[in-house]
Parts: sequence; structure tokens; C-alpha cells
Amino acid sequence: MNTIVKQRADAPPGFFEAEAAGIRWLAEAGGARVAVVVAVSPGLIELERIEHAAATAQAAHDFGHDLARTHAAGASSFGVPPDGWDGPLFIGRREMPRIVSTSWGEFYAAGRVLPFAEAAVAAGNLTEAEFRAVRDACDAVASGRFDNDAPPSRIHGDLWGGNVLFGPQGVVMIDPAAHGGHAETDLAMLALFGAPYLTQIFAGYESVAPLLTGWRSRILVHQLHPLAVHAAGHGRSYGVELAAAARAALKLAD
Repeated sequence: MNTIVKQRADAPPGFFEAEAAGIRWLAEAGGARVAVVVAVSPGLIELERIEHAAATAQAAHDFGHDLARTHAAGASSFGVPPDGWDGPLFIGRREMPRIVSTSWGEFYAAGRVLPFAEAAVAAGNLTEAEFRAVRDACDAVASGRFDNDAPPSRIHGDLWGGNVLFGPQGVVMIDPAAHGGHAETDLAMLALFGAPYLTQIFAGYESVAPLLTGWRSRILVHQLHPLAVHAAGHGRSYGVELAAAARAALKLAD
């Protein structure tokens, strides 16, 4: 097996171990394929190297089908880490709060949006007025306005297009921020950063697990988290986009 090694001399404790735990947890679902962990140790992870192949509509459809199966494997609550992992959780290089709840809205607002929005203010990428809009949107989310009957799903958690690799045998996921979350969060992140053949991914998904009524209108709510993460570390433009999404979420909540 050809492999690739990722190293960070300054990696915080548990950084690559959390990635490995997330990959293994997702793989155990028997759905969408994830890159195989060959070895992991403090400051280093060795993974299966995924050879590049052209994206195709069929591979995208198959990926959507398989992603639905991954989500269906479930989690015990919203916010739970991968089974057997009691260390920190990360998205990119940033640590994610470990907040567990039976309410998706409560978990999502407190654990996935507000902490990163606060970091964005500290970085100068989100104004105080914009933060108030984000906070108001989070209050609406935490109230349960967007909760529904969907049980906690086993989600990738950072499923933007760059973490969806098209290989010779189909799509392979990499770099998860895996936890118990809402299935629509993964789909919203795919939409935010433009995964190839997105329509086919959604069609494949719905061939296995029809999405709940109104899911497309809720995409912007589920994009608050990745936008907040990017606003915290990737510039002012993401702060503007986060604030716009928050205002739109508030209108949807009315």
C-alpha cells in the first residue's frame, strides 16, 4: 500500500490520534470509504495514499448513497466523540468544544458556532454588531427552532470538497472532525465549498435516506459552523459571510 505521512512538530496532544479515531469510527459504519490509518503517534499520522481520478457523476452518486449509510450508523447523542476516544476534538487545527446534548440546537449553537464566532471577533474578522446577529441566530437555534425528529448521525464534520477525494475505486473521505451530529451538516458543508457533482451526491443520498422536508432551506443554518471556523482564521470576508448567514437564519426562524 502506498502511504502518505502527515507530521506536525507543534501538534497539540491528541491531534493526530483524534483524526485516527474519527477515521476508524467512520469506517466502522460500512458506508462511505475513508482513507486507511496505517500508523499514528504523537505528532504523526500515516495514511493510505489515494490516487487521483477524474470526478464522475456515477462516483458522486455512489458516494451520496454510501454517505447516507455512514450517517445511519448513528451516535449516542449530539456532540459525542468517536467511540472509544476520550481526548480532544479538532476541526482543521482548531480544537472543538466537547459538548454533548440530546438537543441538536443546543449542542450546535454552544459547541459549534459561538466559540468560533467569538474567536473571529478576537481576530478582527467579525464586528461586534455582526457577532450580535450571530448570537441572536444561535439563540434561535438553541431554542430548538430547527430541531426535528432526526436522530444523531455519525458525521464526518468537515466535509468540504477538499476532503472528498475521487480515486480509481470511487470517493474516499479524509481529514474528518467526526462526532455525533445532524446529517444535514455534512450535506451543507459539501454545498458551501462546491463539491463536484453535488446534485448527484444528493440524489444518491436520497436513494437511501430521503431528507426531511425543508432541508434545502436549512442549509444556511448548518453552514454557520464552517463559516464561523473560517471567520476565526481565514479573514474578514468569512466574517461578512457568517453574519449574512446568521441574518438569513433569523428570518427563517421567524
